[in-house]
Amino acid sequence: MQPRLLSLATATPPHVLDRQTVTAFARARFGAEAERLLPIFANAGIERRRSCVPADWYALPHGWEERSRLFVEHAVDLAATATIEAIRRASLSTDQVDAVVAVTTSGVCTPSLDALLMQRLRLRPDVIRLPVFGLGCGGGLLGLARAAALAKAEPGSRVLLVVVEPCGLTVRVGDSSKSNIVATALFGDGAGSAILSCRGEGPRLTAWGEHTWPDTLDVMGWRIEDDGFGVLFSQDIPTLVRNRYRDALDLWLGRQGMSLADMDGFALHPGGTKVVAALEAALGLAPGRLVIEREVLAEYGNMSAATLLFVLERLMAHPLPRRTLLGALGPGFTAGFMLMERA
Repeated sequence: MQPRLLSLATATPPHVLDRQTVTAFARARFGAEAERLLPIFANAGIERRRSCVPADWYALPHGWEERSRLFVEHAVDLAATATIEAIRRASLSTDQVDAVVAVTTSGVCTPSLDALLMQRLRLRPDVIRLPVFGLGCGGGLLGLARAAALAKAEPGSRVLLVVVEPCGLTVRVGDSSKSNIVATALFGDGAGSAILSCRGEGPRLTAWGEHTWPDTLDVMGWRIEDDGFGVLFSQDIPTLVRNRYRDALDLWLGRQGMSLADMDGFALHPGGTKVVAALEAALGLAPGRLVIEREVLAEYGNMSAATLLFVLERLMAHPLPRRTLLGALGPGFTAGFMLMERA
């Protein structure tokens, strides 16, 4: 029995911020350092992104209490919207959900998002809960893997994956570091939900795994600051992808008895245009080959873990390749891999 992806749905908040608005905000709030880094906004490949809060919210400082309150409010709303649609697309009802895997790295709450979503949607009280925090941009893929493992462990069960990332709420106007300005240029808000089960119709998830490179803890992550999360981005991420991604992928594919030549399509997390270009180079693809990844990035920005589900939803709107390689990168520094085969 292999888990299948029965359905997938995404959700975004109502406020739309275009590139010009975000660039003007950075110029006004981050001063000389932003002026030096303004080409990042033009070169990020992001024309617009969605936000849980209006543009003027970002102009003022905000503390942990307010950020956490807004995180819970908007994360649960987005999760519920995406989940209701995913359940509808799977032709199921809420009382048929047996487990919930809830993934986020944009905020912290206890009870965790899975419990809050259970309350909002009145899921059964015996639903299995698995909250997952800290996987960052890799969380869409690795969350999908955790959900697939649960579905495989209980072949008749239906597992709900929820990935929610209101990343914009982490932007801090008092931090003029390069990492924070890059995050301001990249981050957008979004959520995605999926239903997995070994019972039903949909593409099969046949294998999954990951690779964490030693001594790379400082490549990506958060620093805990008095007023929120302080973002950590290394400028070496594209170089690391170009030089080390392919070896890790080949090693994992080899354990599946396959090689890159066996792949017919790709669905990868687009962290930014430089990372997308580095992935194309590492995979031996022609520049511009990852079309859907670039489209999602341009329309929604980097929604951390949720972004991969937007890529996958768009891919599934067309006839699927026979075998698709799913991939994402996140803090650790970790690469996640998955094989998806057409039903």
